[in-house]
Amino acid sequence: MGEFFTSVIVPSYAYTLIKIGFLKQLIMDEVSFHKLDEITDINEFIEYLKVYYPGLSFDTYTIEDIERALFHTFIKLIGKILSYSPENMRNFLKNFLTKYEIMNIKHVILGTILGMNTQEKTQMVNWLVEKYLNNTDFMRELIEISSLDQIQLFMKRTKYNRVIREGILYFKRTNEIFVLEAFLDQLFYTNLINEIKNLNPKEKEIISLYIRYISEIYNLNIIYRGVKNNIDRNLLLQFLVNTSLFLNTSKLLFLIDQSNIEDFISSLYQILSKITELRVGFSNFKIDKNHLIWSVDSLYSDYFFKKFQIRGDNIDSLAIFKIIEVLIKKDKEIHQFILPKIVSIINKKYKILE
Repeated sequence: MGEFFTSVIVPSYAYTLIKIGFLKQLIMDEVSFHKLDEITDINEFIEYLKVYYPGLSFDTYTIEDIERALFHTFIKLIGKILSYSPENMRNFLKNFLTKYEIMNIKHVILGTILGMNTQEKTQMVNWLVEKYLNNTDFMRELIEISSLDQIQLFMKRTKYNRVIREGILYFKRTNEIFVLEAFLDQLFYTNLINEIKNLNPKEKEIISLYIRYISEIYNLNIIYRGVKNNIDRNLLLQFLVNTSLFLNTSKLLFLIDQSNIEDFISSLYQILSKITELRVGFSNFKIDKNHLIWSVDSLYSDYFFKKFQIRGDNIDSLAIFKIIEVLIKKDKEIHQFILPKIVSIINKKYKILE
């Protein structure tokens, strides 16, 4: 997959479906997961990954460099899909890619706080995202700025204005960057939700469920982090996204009110166990206390995939479903399997060398 993006008018999802036929071979299955789980050598592990992450490359075998390379390859894949998609799907995918622009912004602001120079901040940015979003000049200007006050002024003309202003003000008062990061993440999900109205019925059916699913996982993660770290509950409320899949406002407020993480986990389990739509997959559901959000995410993704048993003759729905499937499964591959395994392999190597 080359790092390019060509603008082609795509009239229908029939064309998209033909062009994205390669996606299936890039999604890892249970057999490939099992094979990776048996590998204990980092070089062998990376070589095997290249089947599913074409063009994967990095300079050093650090966890940070490997993570950056994995997401860079994933972003290239999204760009490829984007180039084969009709206008509405393109707009959705570009909105989805702002997730990685927000990661760039976080890195640049943190680099500015730490006093990094322009070259150091440049190396922290994924430029492919900015290329797909036509925001390269914006990011180059941001990198040149050397103070938080100047960043706040620069962001006034962008959609990030309010969240950057509030986040920087909070940082100046508390020396905590959590609020800035939470407001930026909230903006990503809010923008996705606001764009649902522009989708056609078939797109809306699948994409809106996906957006509500990932937004609810975000809300749960914010509450979980808040309860775990004893963050002011009124502050937490400001970070929540105004949408729901299974957890309405009263359920979220109930979870926020839990005084400790054990009560939070118990309450969440009780709430989820009573949701009719989840009962099919609930018999095998267990909350992993070390990876609580991953546990719930797996439950939700199973629901999503069972919900859309797409008929083969429904070309539009099939193409849309396959694209969303890639977004869900590749993200899960990286976060929940590949990176933890890489961390384990590298840590074992260093222990042997000690």
